[in-house]
Amino acid sequence: MKRALLIILMLPLFAATGCWHRKGKTKEVTAVATDVEEGFKQRWVDKRAGELVALGQQNDAARQHAIEEFQARYTYLRTAGK
Repeated sequence: MKRALLIILMLPLFAATGCWHRKGKTKEVTAVATDVEEGFKQRWVDKRAGELVALGQQNDAARQHAIEEFQARYTYLRTAGK
């Protein structure tokens, strides 16, 4: 009897800690991951394009080259295909 009572009292605790799947959470997590990847891509491409411009490439060519390098280097990211 005590064991059953303990289990019943523990159920709300497990539900509150995120152990259970909540509808809509997956979409939120995916959106956050996409935002983080986009930010990383933007910063990486800007930095690399700046390096290429410093080496003498034109702005447009350097940016395109940096995007191509990013896509080749980070193929596992969703944003690399964009």
